[in-house]
Amino acid sequence: MKIAIAQINSSEIVSENLSKVQDCTRRAREEGAELVVFPEATMSAFGSDLFAAATEHAEMWKTEMQWLAAEQEISLVTGEFAPAEDGKVQNILAVYTPSGERLDYAKIHLYDAFGFTESDDVAPGKHPLVVNIGGVSVGMSLCYDIRFPKLFAELSRKGAQVSLVAASWAAGSGKVEQWETLARARALDSNTIVVAVDQADPKVSGVNVNPKAPTGVGHSIVSDPFGHVITSFGEAEELRVIELDLAVVEQAEKSIPVLKNAKLGY
Repeated sequence: MKIAIAQINSSEIVSENLSKVQDCTRRAREEGAELVVFPEATMSAFGSDLFAAATEHAEMWKTEMQWLAAEQEISLVTGEFAPAEDGKVQNILAVYTPSGERLDYAKIHLYDAFGFTESDDVAPGKHPLVVNIGGVSVGMSLCYDIRFPKLFAELSRKGAQVSLVAASWAAGSGKVEQWETLARARALDSNTIVVAVDQADPKVSGVNVNPKAPTGVGHSIVSDPFGHVITSFGEAEELRVIELDLAVVEQAEKSIPVLKNAKLGY
């Protein structure tokens, strides 16, 4: 499976983010990618009025993404927001296929940590999601989800060969090390290839964002089920296309069948 990783910075301006997604998607297709993955909050950066973005732009965004996937004959995954009850939004990871299909996952584990309270503005999701993309089973997750191994075990049990983690990882002491360690750990304990795509570091890319919000540190990383790093990024915006060898998933399942050996479903 040939996959493009789009480590970008989104801003508070939805139209600018749309243009960036369109450009990256076309470039990914030119390089032969079957799937392009964008970070959490691609549609609008954290620290902005997420409810306004969701209510004013969500339908336009969906239409543009469906058209883009069909035009470029590529599947794409983007971080979005959708209106929810009580003036909140849901933090969404949406999948668009060339056939016009759209599926989405609402973030289950909200980032109420390190002094940030995502649950003030975001309503949690309830259901894991595994999607068939070009014959490959791909599990969906968002940012803080990466700290919860049971979710990744559940995605694997549902057939996932690849687990996507789209993030807008908050900066701070030790946070890059935590992010990289968690990505490799989730690959090891789920027997899946983990593709962890973060927002770039806005301080490096020069994008204007709210400095108090979790807006990315870069360092996107792909780990195979043995914990080997397939590729890793720096802090800046970058589009990279890589080939995933899915045979390693079957090899890991045979060598270290952690899910089969698990007791009481843990």
